[in-house]
Formats: sequence, structure tokens, C-alpha cells
Amino acid sequence: MYLHALATAVPPAIFTQQECWEIVQRSKVRERLKKRSMLILQSILKGNHGIATRHFAMPAIEDVFDLTSDQLNAAYRAEGPKLAARALSAALEKSGIKPAELDALLICSCTGYLCPGLTSYVAELLGLRPNIFLQDLVGLGCGAAIPTLRAASYVLAAQPSATVACVAIEMCSAAFYLDDDPGVLISACLFSDGAAATIWRASSGPSGLACFDFNSLHLPADRDKLRFEQRDGKLRNLLHRSVPELAADAVARLWAERGPRPVSRVVTHPGGRDVLEALEPVLAPHLLEASALMLRNHGNMSSPAVLFALEETLRTIVPSDAGDLWLISFGAGFSAHSCRIGLPPCRPVP
Repeated sequence: MYLHALATAVPPAIFTQQECWEIVQRSKVRERLKKRSMLILQSILKGNHGIATRHFAMPAIEDVFDLTSDQLNAAYRAEGPKLAARALSAALEKSGIKPAELDALLICSCTGYLCPGLTSYVAELLGLRPNIFLQDLVGLGCGAAIPTLRAASYVLAAQPSATVACVAIEMCSAAFYLDDDPGVLISACLFSDGAAATIWRASSGPSGLACFDFNSLHLPADRDKLRFEQRDGKLRNLLHRSVPELAADAVARLWAERGPRPVSRVVTHPGGRDVLEALEPVLAPHLLEASALMLRNHGNMSSPAVLFALEETLRTIVPSDAGDLWLISFGAGFSAHSCRIGLPPCRPVP
């Protein structure tokens, strides 16, 4: 399948890590946390951990840790569709494709729950056709963008004349939870909000770039090291200290299976500073500059992050036959996913 447009969106509210620390200091949550927990938050938010700024869609982010589960999900319902719609509107404008021309819309997200899903709300906001195929993908965590693209490739294989949109959107601020667990504390210092949208057709687009050669790896034995759980009705992130090594091992296995076609750049989900450092020797000599830049400017946006890094990469290179871009994402499951973005004469395969 061929890329016709890629666009991203972040909420207008932006905070430095220092400002996030100041919010924590003013919050009532200080009364509930142990001194050791406050020191962990201070160390990450005031230290050099690869993140400078983050964007949040949650209104009154200062009160986020005191909101009920109902209030958090209500904010996800109010703000999540608007953020997704902004990204998709920008992608449609770039491609010159009208909303009514879309035949399918696939959206992945894990930071809130809606039934009907986000696709229903976005279709309403953009005035999509009432007979459009809508598909919500949930439960895939940070790695969701690439399997969503894989699902789109199957839609196009079944209906080659279709125009398909994919959106990865996470409102991580709607899933913020705080207690004395180190993984929970680290999560609150890393994650942020954003959305990325792509438009795909079976025929070549302006860039000529095709997406193909999908692969996945699932490691259920490590499921409890990175996943959401329910605590008092809220989403609570489980983040084990071994996650950087888990990510590196999973990526190494997919990298070893990538096949003989040359790779010119690697585009990865950033995860966090420690994750990128664990990935560097696995993917050497490829540099992960675009991913590090996205992490610095936005934090870990979960599923859309790898597409933000792809957008940045496409700003800095001219695609050529010298090699493909190799995309990698990973997250809950524990799972990892890869695909290629390349130019003809490659022969795209589902």
C-alpha cells in the first residue's frame, strides 16, 4: 500500500519538565506519597532524562491526580476525538483527498475506553460518509501504530480501490495514576498526548512511498512487565525496570528477521531515554536521532510516537533506492512490530 499523506497533532498546552515538577509540588498528591517517591519524581522531572517538554489535552492538568475515573474518561471522550480529528484533517488537506472520499477509518488508542469507539466521534466531527468502514483497535499499547497499518493493508488487499485512513491517538494524561510504585512514578514523568494520521491507497501517491514487510513478535510470558491494570476504576501503568532490555531483545529478534533488502534508516518508537540507549547497540550503526528529538520535544506519546519520528525522518531525507526505512514499535504484551517504508522497484507485500 502507498502513503498519500502523514500529519501529526499535539494539544496546544505545553509544559516543561520543570513546570511539571512545580505542579507536583503544589498538588495534594504530595500528602499521599512517601518521601522516596517525591525524590524519584524530582530526580526525573528536574534531571536530564531526554525530555524537555510535553503536551497535555487534559483540562486543568494540575488536578489530574485527584480526578475520579469517571472524570478522566469524560475528558478522554471530550478531548480525544478532537485531537484525532485535527491530525486526520491535516492529513486529508495534505493529500487533497476530501473526507467523503474515505472508505475506511482505523483508529488505535489504549488510554481510554469508549463504546462506540473514537472512530464514531471522529467520523461525526469530519462529516465522513455514513457507510464508511470504521474499526477501533484497542489493547495494543505503545506498539499499536504498526499493527494498525498492517490492518489497513488487509483492507486494501480486499478492496484495492479504497482510500484508507489510520489514526494513532493517545491521551496519556487521561490515564495518569500516581502511587509509590517506581514504575508508576516514572510513567507519570514520561508520557504525553498526541495524534498521528496517515492516508493510504493501493496506487502510488506523491511520494511514491510504499509500506510493506510487516512482522510482529509477542512475548506473553513478559505481559505483566508492561501493561495497564485497573485500580479503583482507573488505568494504572505497570512498568518494570527490565523494559529497556525487553525492548532491545525483541527489536534484535525482529531486526535479525528483516531480510536482505537494504535499510537506510531505522525509525523507532522512542519509549524513553533508557530504552533508546538500550536499542542503540542493537541497531548500530543506524542512529536514532529522529526518535530522540521526538522524545525531547514531546515525551513518550505512546502509539503515535513512531509516526512522529517517521514524519521527522521524512523531513530530513530524500527517499531513494539505496535502502528502506525500517519502522519498529513495541509495548504492552510484551510485543514488538516492524514494517518497511520504501520506494519502487520494491514490490509491496501485505
